[in-house]
Amino acid sequence: MAGCCLLPGVAMTAAAQKTDKHVNIGLTYPVSTNGTQARHYTNTFSLHLAVGLSASETGVSIAGVSNVISDSAAGLQIAGFSNHIHNQATGIQIAGFMNLTGSSTGINVAGFGNLSSRNSSGLQVAGFINKATSAGTQVAGFINIAKKVKGLQIAGLINIADSSDYPIGIINIIKNGEKSIVVSTDETLTTLVAFRSGGRQLYGIAGIGYNNKGSRALAAWEAGIGWRLINWGSFRLSTEVVSIGLADFKNGDCFRSSLRVLPAYRLNRRMELFAGPSFNYLHSHKGQGADLVSHYLWSDHKQDKEVQGLYFGVTGGVGINF
Repeated sequence: MAGCCLLPGVAMTAAAQKTDKHVNIGLTYPVSTNGTQARHYTNTFSLHLAVGLSASETGVSIAGVSNVISDSAAGLQIAGFSNHIHNQATGIQIAGFMNLTGSSTGINVAGFGNLSSRNSSGLQVAGFINKATSAGTQVAGFINIAKKVKGLQIAGLINIADSSDYPIGIINIIKNGEKSIVVSTDETLTTLVAFRSGGRQLYGIAGIGYNNKGSRALAAWEAGIGWRLINWGSFRLSTEVVSIGLADFKNGDCFRSSLRVLPAYRLNRRMELFAGPSFNYLHSHKGQGADLVSHYLWSDHKQDKEVQGLYFGVTGGVGINF
């Protein structure tokens, strides 16, 4: 992928390199100290107002727009828009928009995306997307994509992989992981239908539902992450950290943060039952949802009907794996 982004006519092989040039400074290719031969040289320092072109970089290369490197790069590459490294990147690449590499063993940081056509065994950090064949750790604002992930996958919304034991995201599509639809209820009689998805250890939770216990019906939603602590045959033990919201969209809202410990028993390969205790922090605006809890460990009721409280609860339900 990265190779297609190089300038037309640029030689792609290291065999074309000449004697090393320690410094290359200019406006943009070919207006630089290495001139039209810049594509053949390996530099220890490069500085360009717009676009810098070289065979390899072993030190620091800085470009206002793009660094275009036809072979490999080590050290530090900084570009206002993009870094293009056709083969191996072993240092640190920082780009305002995108890093394109053949493979990477260093750190890639980009405002929008990091795309490696082969492997990235280091760290990818992007505002929107990370993509690699095999990845070390990926952190993205929206989505991570890889086949095999050895470290963490942390995404604002979606992780996709063939193998990833530690995805942290709301939706995790892991080929060798687990996906399930869960119906649950708790001490406030908030009923939720949630999608749980992830690897063998970590999974994401996203759900919607309702509560009809109080004086008016409330819409409900939840999001969080879970961790499978024990997986012994038919018995499993998980812990979950979730945020739950309740609102009628007219008279205030209620938000609850919960820590759950959930023992589960698998009836068969697809179905399991679970139930366990939870510890909750509730924050109610205009008193919405505060009456759903009858006993608080601690509570603070203000004059404007803003309520905060801590209490123990219980959650139970059934899950269908697919």
